[in-house]
Amino acid sequence: ENGQIRAPLTTEPGDVARGKAAVLSRDGGNCFLCHTVPDAGDTPLGNIGPPLAGVGRRLSAGQLRLRLVDSTRLNKATVMPAYYRIKGLRGVAPAFAGKPLLSAQQIEDVIAYLLTLRN
Repeated sequence: ENGQIRAPLTTEPGDVARGKAAVLSRDGGNCFLCHTVPDAGDTPLGNIGPPLAGVGRRLSAGQLRLRLVDSTRLNKATVMPAYYRIKGLRGVAPAFAGKPLLSAQQIEDVIAYLLTLRN
């Protein structure tokens, strides 16, 4: 592990446009609730998490993947959701039990988009 998940979760490469849509979607990542996101237009943005500007310069694909899959592996006290973990969660509505918040492809798409945020 070493602070990252090196191997992609899918064989299909991530798609930048789909990743951006997931980041800015209320039905997707909802990332803008906690982070400022470049190119978010007039979407109200949060300030709980660090700004995503420059994240593609600061973190590798593997480091981003670990944070998206299960950020509690890095920080037990984080408020960031585990977007791909399904075990050991509390308070999950029955309709969502056993289902990740984002699919493996969505995780890879979000990583592709985040890696473009270099400034």
